[in-house]
Amino acid sequence: MTAGVPVGFSPIEIGGQFIGLAGPLFSRPRESGLDLGFLVEARHANGMGVCHGGMMATFCDMLLPLTTRSLVPEIGNVFLPTISLQVDYLAPAPIGAWVQGSAQVLRHTQSLAFAQGLVTADGNLVARASGVFKISRRVRNR
Repeated sequence: MTAGVPVGFSPIEIGGQFIGLAGPLFSRPRESGLDLGFLVEARHANGMGVCHGGMMATFCDMLLPLTTRSLVPEIGNVFLPTISLQVDYLAPAPIGAWVQGSAQVLRHTQSLAFAQGLVTADGNLVARASGVFKISRRVRNR
């Protein structure tokens, strides 16, 4: 267990080399999807000492499709490229904070999935995200 990571969370090993560099990200399954989280480190921060907006957007861009795949089993283990991602930054997430998000699938068709989620830092709401994802038929690689 990594210090500061809540019980029940384990590292994820998906998202390619970029997420490997940006992370680590952690997930915890739950009945209605999953929780995704990360600890804000100095390397995730901007010049103000809070989580950079690009890191928060990256996190949301993982949260929404991973939740979609966990909630819609018929989608399977396929890559869900982002068509549209909207992130509203509501408050800063300081270095050392545990950032955690959960999401819901609003609708899916044979080719598209629509999802939204909320993100907290140490329990305080910091971001709201919504996105549209292409349901590809290509199996994702790690």
